[in-house]
Amino acid sequence: MATLGDIGVSALINILTAFAFLLAFALLRIQPINDRVYFPKWYINGGRTSPRRGGNFVAKFVNLNCMTYLTFLNWMPQALKMSETEIINHAGLDSAVFLRIYTLGVKIFVPITVVALLILIPVNVSSGTLFFLRKELVVSDIDKLSISNVRTESIRFFVHIGLEYLFTIWICYMLYKEYDNVARMRLHFLASQRRRAEQFTVVVRNMPQMSGHSISDSVDHFFKTNHPDHYLCHQAVYNANKFAKLVRKRDRLQNWLDYNQLKFERHPEKRPTKKAGFLGLWGERVDSIDFYKHQVKEFDKKMALERQKVLKDPKSILPVAFVSFKSRWGAAVCAQTQQSKNPTLWLTNWAPEPRDVYWRNLAIPFVSLTIRKLIISLSVFALVFFYMIPIAFVQSLANLEGLERVAPFLRPVIELKFIKSFLQGFLPGLALKIFLYILPTILMIMSKIEGHIALSTLERRASAKYYYFMLVNVFLGSIVTGTAFEQLHSFLHQSPTQIPRTIGVSIPMKATFFITYIMVDGWAGIASEILRLKPLVIFHLKNMFLVKTERDREKAMDPGSVDYPETLPSLQLYFLLGIVYAVVTPILLPFILVFFAFAYLVYRHQIINVYNPQYESGAAFWPHVHSRIIASLLISQLLLMGLLSTKKAANSTPLLVILPILTLAFHKYCKNRFEPAFRKYPLEEAMAKDIMDRTTEPDLNLKAFLADAYLHPIFRTFEEEELVEVRVDKVRVDRQQSYADNAPTSDLSSPSPPHEQSHDLQGTNMLRRSPNQTLSDSFNLPPEFNGLLSL
Repeated sequence: MATLGDIGVSALINILTAFAFLLAFALLRIQPINDRVYFPKWYINGGRTSPRRGGNFVAKFVNLNCMTYLTFLNWMPQALKMSETEIINHAGLDSAVFLRIYTLGVKIFVPITVVALLILIPVNVSSGTLFFLRKELVVSDIDKLSISNVRTESIRFFVHIGLEYLFTIWICYMLYKEYDNVARMRLHFLASQRRRAEQFTVVVRNMPQMSGHSISDSVDHFFKTNHPDHYLCHQAVYNANKFAKLVRKRDRLQNWLDYNQLKFERHPEKRPTKKAGFLGLWGERVDSIDFYKHQVKEFDKKMALERQKVLKDPKSILPVAFVSFKSRWGAAVCAQTQQSKNPTLWLTNWAPEPRDVYWRNLAIPFVSLTIRKLIISLSVFALVFFYMIPIAFVQSLANLEGLERVAPFLRPVIELKFIKSFLQGFLPGLALKIFLYILPTILMIMSKIEGHIALSTLERRASAKYYYFMLVNVFLGSIVTGTAFEQLHSFLHQSPTQIPRTIGVSIPMKATFFITYIMVDGWAGIASEILRLKPLVIFHLKNMFLVKTERDREKAMDPGSVDYPETLPSLQLYFLLGIVYAVVTPILLPFILVFFAFAYLVYRHQIINVYNPQYESGAAFWPHVHSRIIASLLISQLLLMGLLSTKKAANSTPLLVILPILTLAFHKYCKNRFEPAFRKYPLEEAMAKDIMDRTTEPDLNLKAFLADAYLHPIFRTFEEEELVEVRVDKVRVDRQQSYADNAPTSDLSSPSPPHEQSHDLQGTNMLRRSPNQTLSDSFNLPPEFNGLLSL
């Protein structure tokens, strides 16, 4: 069992590690060569240019301004300058609400920490029960600060019960206020948004095909019949997975062509050459530019044939469609009502925004989704229990005294002072962190197999799986396996009737392990987040060996968005630890507080300067955050009831029975009061927005605005900057004449500010691109459609 000295060693190691990471970050971020790694968000928005332009050769790599080294810590106040409204405009509502989770943690745990330390620590320490049990159980100094140190049948348990009620009331109050604020922010965000395609569009799945009619005709007939006054048009979805493979290969060839042309422009005296054999290792030496032009031309022909094959094959049209309406009100009615007397047909839901669509999963038959979800649920269940093996091993490192009693031959090695402090104070948390490293990727793959069609939904589902894993393995698994290893000697040498008592006393003793985990993951881990060591190394490796064009450099610096599938469950684990141990072992709370405050500062900086959101869900993840904090409350209450029952506190334990019931009632009230704002779009809001549109833009051609928003990438083709359109909805018109007649009004087609361009789905801002842009750059589409040029 780790002692205070072991915890001190762990704290020293993690504080020094975090400080080293922060110092390295502060120095690396001001070097010109690293500017694209630490400020990619501003490059993407167009608000920053490379500091490597101009100046001497050395200044392109190293910052020669000595004054900047004196103010290298100014990133901290700079991260706090931007207001919440500015963050919403800069990075979206998802990012702003994500940061509010950290501030919620601070608001909840600051008063709880103060009260718990001032009241519970004296109550626990003055009891001294563990002094008499030290020969039976493995205990440490920290355990003497916990509820385990209170004597059996003590009246002091009323203090713990009273504080459990007080803490529950405070947490519920803060959750209610935060849910209310986030719901208001979401509704205001949706009401203040500019016109967007997803506001008028629903996705329809499992559509039956009428006999003698195509799927497109069936969709058109159904919605003209059932929504005659509001139906506008629809967009069919094609299975283009084979075509996508050709696009990826063609894009790689185009990239090599761009590279060789750029190389020839820089050195016109010599044309680049290559060997025509396998991987350019042997064969006849040929002109590189001519070779890749020929290869690109050949792939264009193959792509043209494959595209025509898809267009002419009725089986390639999937029973999925994006249906658009003349008003937001019409779309809201369709998305939120049952369309057919058969509840399994004509299933409608709000369409994700175009850049949020995960195109590959649209090809999955609807009937297979239930089977896929069942298989994945069983797989997740098996994965959780498979990971119990390494978790148990990690716990054996955290409880060396318990292991010594079973395997005394290890004692000479592990009794060395430094090795013992390292193994107990630092290694368990680090080992657990390593075991969890690959897990989020596995869970994301599982979520994709389930068949969700939106990236935001995929991330929320992966996040849910990871949360259940953290709950079972990291929390419950660490307690169960830790207790078993720790108290194995007692279990083998006492009567069975005493085992519940031993377990009840032992559960709080896992606080030492969780303290080490918090310091490794929540202190040093968060410091490594801002250092971005892995992206830094990868960027420079790509820049040295793979980057051939400016487009390649933009891809190399792409930071992606906040890793919600991993970050949110980890956050919820910290809430769980803080809430559970607030009454059981309150000495853990200061470590939790340091995490929330430090992580808030770091992620604020990252959201402002680094991460570029892939989508905007309008804080759709908040109901899950709220529910899991409520689950943490219930777990803490049930755990305290179990502990008190082992302490023979028959008079005080029944007082806790009503607390879970009240907590569930509060959760149900919040669910009914606030969750509809995250699941449905009020018709009142929709009608207000429609009236405003009709008043301000009475001549708007909405069909032209919506016609291409969900156009499948297979139909997008370009000749330099000339747009060629293909309409797939029922009403087909001449392509070039339609674009000229239906061009958006000037206020829609005017350029957006840099931070708004990623959200712009209107007019030519969405449909035009420069010669160096890929299709996914122009349309926010999957990367497999990059490089599709005119045929």
